[in-house]
Amino acid sequence: MSSSKRLFSLNPSWHHYLALSTGAFTILAGILHYIISGRADPLHCNSLLTRGTWLDENHRNWQPEGCMLHAYQSKDTTPCLASRRIIFIGDSVTRSLYFHFMHIVDPKLPIAPPDDDHKHSNYSFISESAATLDFFWDPFLNTSATLSLVQGHLPVLGVDDRPAMLVLGSGLWYLRYATTGGLPAWEANTESLLESVSAAQKKPADEVVILPVEDIVSSKLSPDRAETMHSSDVDAMNSDLHHRINPPSPAIYSIFSSSPAALPVSLPLVFNKMLDDASTQDGLHFSDDIVKAHANILLNLRCNNVWPKTSPFDKTCCRAYPSPSFLQLAIIVAIVVYGPIMWYLAYTRNQTKSNSFAGEYRPAVIFGLSIGLIFIADRTGFWLKEQKQFNPWTFGFLVLCSLAAGLTTVKRADKDMGFLNRDQTDEWKGWMQVAILIYHYLGASKISGIYNPIRVLVAAYLFMTGYGHTTFYIKKADFGFLRIAQVLVRLNLLTVVLVYTMDVDYLSYYFSPLVSMWYLIVYATMAICSHYNDRMPFLLSKIAISMGTLAWFMTETWMLDAVFAFLEQVFNIHWSAREWSFRVTLDLWIVYFGMVLAIATIKIQAYRLTDHHLWPMAVKAAVGTSIFILLWFFTFELMQESKFTYNAWHRYISFLPIVAFITLRNASSSLRSCSSRAFAFIGRCSLETFIIQYHLWLAGDTKGVLVLLPGTRWRPINFVISTIIFIYISDHVSHATGELTTWICGNKETSLPTSTRNVTRHTASSGSSAESVPLATDVHTSKDGDSRPIKPDLPVRPIRRWVDRLADGTSLQRSSGYKVWYKGSGWRPGVKTKLAVGMGVMWLANALWTVAEST
Repeated sequence: MSSSKRLFSLNPSWHHYLALSTGAFTILAGILHYIISGRADPLHCNSLLTRGTWLDENHRNWQPEGCMLHAYQSKDTTPCLASRRIIFIGDSVTRSLYFHFMHIVDPKLPIAPPDDDHKHSNYSFISESAATLDFFWDPFLNTSATLSLVQGHLPVLGVDDRPAMLVLGSGLWYLRYATTGGLPAWEANTESLLESVSAAQKKPADEVVILPVEDIVSSKLSPDRAETMHSSDVDAMNSDLHHRINPPSPAIYSIFSSSPAALPVSLPLVFNKMLDDASTQDGLHFSDDIVKAHANILLNLRCNNVWPKTSPFDKTCCRAYPSPSFLQLAIIVAIVVYGPIMWYLAYTRNQTKSNSFAGEYRPAVIFGLSIGLIFIADRTGFWLKEQKQFNPWTFGFLVLCSLAAGLTTVKRADKDMGFLNRDQTDEWKGWMQVAILIYHYLGASKISGIYNPIRVLVAAYLFMTGYGHTTFYIKKADFGFLRIAQVLVRLNLLTVVLVYTMDVDYLSYYFSPLVSMWYLIVYATMAICSHYNDRMPFLLSKIAISMGTLAWFMTETWMLDAVFAFLEQVFNIHWSAREWSFRVTLDLWIVYFGMVLAIATIKIQAYRLTDHHLWPMAVKAAVGTSIFILLWFFTFELMQESKFTYNAWHRYISFLPIVAFITLRNASSSLRSCSSRAFAFIGRCSLETFIIQYHLWLAGDTKGVLVLLPGTRWRPINFVISTIIFIYISDHVSHATGELTTWICGNKETSLPTSTRNVTRHTASSGSSAESVPLATDVHTSKDGDSRPIKPDLPVRPIRRWVDRLADGTSLQRSSGYKVWYKGSGWRPGVKTKLAVGMGVMWLANALWTVAEST
């Protein structure tokens, strides 16, 4: 039996091998994709025009192969079309495309010809952005006006002479009316047009588009049309167009050969791939949704690369990524190479040449390389990006798979672990994070019935912030600066680094700034007159005053505007007061509820109310009430008209499902003693998964998904591969960030506000673990063996604080490796000095950022 177990045992490092081999495979796939196709189409313009698939059955979400298509609205078209001229010339298919294009540019303009009597007429409209949109009826593309435009002879119209876009469409009328000369006449005219475009000294438009001959549905054509119009002829015409515009390379078997220069004309052959036989009534003209998607592709083709190169980078079709400024590049290089350089310097100065010291620099190496990988993933075209698509079956399947993984890894402790113990809260954070990740990956934010519970999960994280920090400050009364530094550095180190390396807004990673703000509010509330915190009326009064003050501040919007204006003036920080106000007020009360519940929990344990003979009855009543609350909540949120309607209620009712879940999860000692290892693992790196997902699992600053294996059809495999890499990196960055926090703050980093390690258990350990924020009451064992709670009304000082060691003349041990910086000198910067230097560097970077971008 023992040999059998050894036969099937896994290597303890199997997860490292799996993640690293998967990462190597994706890097190789990225290199091969670049060599085979990426080099010839770096901006994915060819993919936009030739390859793609529908992600939904309603023809609302077209996915070009390997890039993100932007759904243009009127305001989006202004940067590239304002005060410009757009010209469409052609038949009824071109006319339909013209009206849908025009309706996107300005929704006030018509979406179809005013009446059938004038459907073969010319049209001209001017949008609100002063764009002139013209349509000329010329189904054969052979009038003198058409030839004049194609040759670049343009009339002066008071706007930019050269049009922003010229769209030409023809072909079906040559098939319909054989007397015009049919296919030979079409070929001759097409050749003449293309030669005129190629020979013109001045390109006739910024973007010249020749539409493919639209596929027909023969079974739905009228008898007259079916007699002369055949699908085989349409295919032949489109093949001829393709080979004329994109001549084939003579060395077709060499991936390193360069193709002959294509004509300065775009041919969106993908238009025919987007057609659906069920979406046409006459076999020629297709539904509004499909034609609108055609118009949107033209807008992506023309406008994507004109947009300002700022985040979010959610338009990757036919758009180049911006080159980082010198300052941004310097920051990226410094962060990436810092760890390896320090490792090398320490190695060269180590006389024994032992690698045992390498662990001292392992966090910096991991952190820096991860930042570099994140930049490559979401700020270069090395890997592809595609759009999200919500599917209820996929959502349900992923939720069930996650639930199965969580349940199959449940472990049970030998004893009651206590109310909201460490393993339980890690598990809680973990399954909530998994739900949020699935929600983000599938783009479920538009589904109100899913959005509303996810809002409660975010509120639960904030609840744990209030609960954990309040418990800590009541029990330990440690209001020193070191604690503040540990928490804020741990919460913000990764976020701040990404702000500068990815050139994004700090508030876009809203979780870190939100939790940081709430921590400071909890700290201020508990620190003011903290020596009276053992008096419950006084403590509750402080909380009430804090609630009122914050509510007043957020109601008076001018005050927040003034604060943000000051930050912009002094620190060159550009934050949206409106967006921040929405984030704060949406969960305005839940942190305070966590504070109050922390006080109540401590009092219950202090007075040993759980030993009262009526406690079991109270628990049963609470369980029944909690079940009713959860049933009511899900019924209520599903009945809301939209997520915006629910948002108005959220701040007042979010505490109900949270306290109901806590009650049910802690209803018995059996439930408190078991936890899921899989969910707890995710929970311990939940901060990193929430932040890193923006760029390394999702893409385009959360607007799309990262595609590591080229091909939309491989999406399920991509999901598995990207998830393995994403979780592995998040876990390692979590450990690395903790160690870097230790180095910055000069002490073992304090666990995040949601950690719940028992303080008694912690202080008895070897000291290698971090001081934790307790969410469970400390216990000690009396002489008779009973576990009794420590009286929490009186503040409990932390055992052997750093000031006590300082008074004894001892100091904290620092990593020997970091002596490289100080060259053996006795001076070492303290935490305040390090933070001051860091703040100064950020202020200088902010001041230089605009200058660096303009050069």
